[in-house]
Amino acid sequence: MYGKGYIEFASMKADSKTIAYIDGANLHKGVESSLWKLDYHKFRFWIRQKFNVADAHLFIGLIPKHANLYTALQNIGYTLVFKEVVYDGDGRVKGNCDADLVLRATRDYFEQGITSVVLVSSDGDYAPLIKFWLEKKVRCAIISPAPTNKCSVLLKRTGAPIVYLEEVRHKLWYQPKPK
Repeated sequence: MYGKGYIEFASMKADSKTIAYIDGANLHKGVESSLWKLDYHKFRFWIRQKFNVADAHLFIGLIPKHANLYTALQNIGYTLVFKEVVYDGDGRVKGNCDADLVLRATRDYFEQGITSVVLVSSDGDYAPLIKFWLEKKVRCAIISPAPTNKCSVLLKRTGAPIVYLEEVRHKLWYQPKPK
């Protein structure tokens, strides 16, 4: 069911600290394209349990009208890393966080000596980061919000274990509470 190396990664010692780097737009759009809605509270609990994620850094565009969402995400255990956004000519938000995520992850490696990471994205732009971690003997796994056929082949070629959210959707989907 899970990608190779999943069980090995999940059985890590409880004393090792794992950091998750989450591309918020990729997570949201990947799940949305599969026609379901992610329960972010369940997801935070799941990555803590399955990957021993102590810190979950969620990279997200800063849009003032979403302040309540940001507060809710922080209250359930995410550390938000905001990206300043700009608007294109049609009024659509532009705020790609790839470079911010890569820089933060690289700094964390050199400044904090991280040894275990999870990347949440299906974007092949992160393949060099995965390769860097593997070269440095950092235990890493990828959680792909997109289904197998839409996850970048560049990520697949790294050889890092990949878990597809579609495979655990039954545990993570959002169900509104009855009124």
